[in-house]
Amino acid sequence: MSVILCRKERATHPFFIENLGIHVYTSQELCYAVYQHPLLALDGFIDQNLIDFIREELDMGFAALKLERWLQSGENPDELLFLLLQECDYYNSLEISRLRQKVAALRKLPPLEYAKNKADYLFEFKQYGRAIAGYEKILESFLAARADDEFLGKVWNNLAACYARIFQFDRAMQAYEVAYDKLKSPEILKKIYHLTLLNPASVTKWHHQSAVTKEQTDAWDRDFEQAKEDAGRSEELQKLQELFKKDPVKREAGARQLLASWKQEYRGMA
Repeated sequence: MSVILCRKERATHPFFIENLGIHVYTSQELCYAVYQHPLLALDGFIDQNLIDFIREELDMGFAALKLERWLQSGENPDELLFLLLQECDYYNSLEISRLRQKVAALRKLPPLEYAKNKADYLFEFKQYGRAIAGYEKILESFLAARADDEFLGKVWNNLAACYARIFQFDRAMQAYEVAYDKLKSPEILKKIYHLTLLNPASVTKWHHQSAVTKEQTDAWDRDFEQAKEDAGRSEELQKLQELFKKDPVKREAGARQLLASWKQEYRGMA
């Protein structure tokens, strides 16, 4: 996250934004997160914990009081976002007006589409556990019975991708199977085939093998090998290799930092 700091302030205890998986130390960083990611800042983002952070860590008692009173009033909670931006004075009135338009457009979306957009956004930020909960809630909704196959197929496909990211290959396979039934997309067959390479035991659960040709599997094998090579050249792996080249003291410090980042990412997956 990139933000220009205008006010000298840095919280002793930062505020953790779970949906984004980041810590914010200043009001500017907080406003930037809200402005850039309004979809994740709706629906209860500004609560008493955040207000306490604004009051105690950012020393913005008057702003906290305003937010607190609005929160307790029962009025439109979306207004809290705009009130926060106004009080922090990081965005001008035109920019806040643009955010209002974005929020209004989001609120006009049909409920299932709104929920899917939010789950997709969580997936993008590697919040796989929360994304899974979002997709499953959509599929459990009584409104899902009236949704078309294309929409539901995309939800099942994205749910499967989440499961695959957290190595729940059997659930990923089942979800991809449903997605293929609804979308009939060769790309989904490719994902299923790659799952069988990662987890050979899942081959017996693949119900659409007859729809795949030898030419397709040969091409997918090449793609899989290329992906493995690319993974071997990934930035994260290079960081790990460089870490082991350092002296013991720097290596230990680097390992602690790397482990902390992995733990944070894992918490986002759960």
